[in-house]
Amino acid sequence: MTHKSALAALLLLPSFTFAASVLSAPPELNNKSYVLMDYETGQILASKNENEKLAPASMTKMMTSYIIEQKLLGGDLTEDEKVRMNESAWCRGSSTESCMYVPLNGTATALEMLRGIIIQSGNDASKAMAEHIAGNEGTFAHMMNEEAKRIGMTNTSFINSTGMPAEGHYSTAKDMATLAQHIIHDSSKYYPIYSEKEFTFNGIKQGNRNALLYTDPSVDGLKTGHTDEAGYCLTTSAKRGPLRLISVIFGAPSMNDRASQTREILAWGYANFETVKVQPANQVLAKAKVWYGKSNDVQIGLAENFNVTMQKGQANAIKTQLVVQPKLTAPLKKGQVVGKFVASIDGKVISEKPLVALQDVEEAGFFAKMIDHIKQFFSNLF
Repeated sequence: MTHKSALAALLLLPSFTFAASVLSAPPELNNKSYVLMDYETGQILASKNENEKLAPASMTKMMTSYIIEQKLLGGDLTEDEKVRMNESAWCRGSSTESCMYVPLNGTATALEMLRGIIIQSGNDASKAMAEHIAGNEGTFAHMMNEEAKRIGMTNTSFINSTGMPAEGHYSTAKDMATLAQHIIHDSSKYYPIYSEKEFTFNGIKQGNRNALLYTDPSVDGLKTGHTDEAGYCLTTSAKRGPLRLISVIFGAPSMNDRASQTREILAWGYANFETVKVQPANQVLAKAKVWYGKSNDVQIGLAENFNVTMQKGQANAIKTQLVVQPKLTAPLKKGQVVGKFVASIDGKVISEKPLVALQDVEEAGFFAKMIDHIKQFFSNLF
């Protein structure tokens, strides 16, 4: 067996096979659009009109809060930074919108504003933070759209930070699920705020509008929304054991309907799917050839556990494969991405994670590198 064929054989990993079962049909829900997504892989487990562009109402504020969280984590904002409530953002107590009720020309900290956005769905807090970060809400909306593109929200356009009705302001159930996935993963420090049931500011206590937080202990977020145009909307995440699911409902007829429909689709998901632990992190999966290094090879593996969500008792095998970048060259740092670990079912890729070097490989000296140059020259001839 040649060196190349030996390496190829090494990079093919075992399959995992499960007993067959029949997947029940997802429930039919009275709404405009919905999605049920597996958090771990981003796989859509059930949907209706998942890419239909619809008004997201206050679910828009998930992007507003996500940007604030990333600014806090990156050091561009501090939690105790004072944010002023200008007249352009001030809420006059209108019954047509939700408010945090920061007084005109008063201040709140960035962290208080974040809570006011997530828990109280404050339009005033959203606009005040948009102005504080970007100077005005229009510029902040441009930031929202750039961030949406970056994380893969392909059918979304934001005009404002609140979700108040505006021409050209839309998103989709799939895009909102993608945003929820990023909030949970990228903003883990602040994600517990999404499960807080109430927040008091300026002597006014308001409860979280997500009814499932009070009735289902597995639910820990994310955001409600409602306007006459949008109907009743809800993005939810629940975690039971290792399986976390994200559901998005657009355009339910009532508050009760958006809650009951979410319960129904989550129950269907947990009854039909499971998360399978395929490969743990930090285990040596293979050794890959390294050129120009003090060592001729490097141990490679995963920096994170690799779990796959699949139909319970599915008969098809999960096939796993390592795909290593060609001609790795020193120096390599521990944790450096050198390829990908791919899982597929019936030839369809269902998940992949980066392969990383599990050790440093230092660059070789001059003469050792010259020998590798000669070896590469002759290997390219055959």
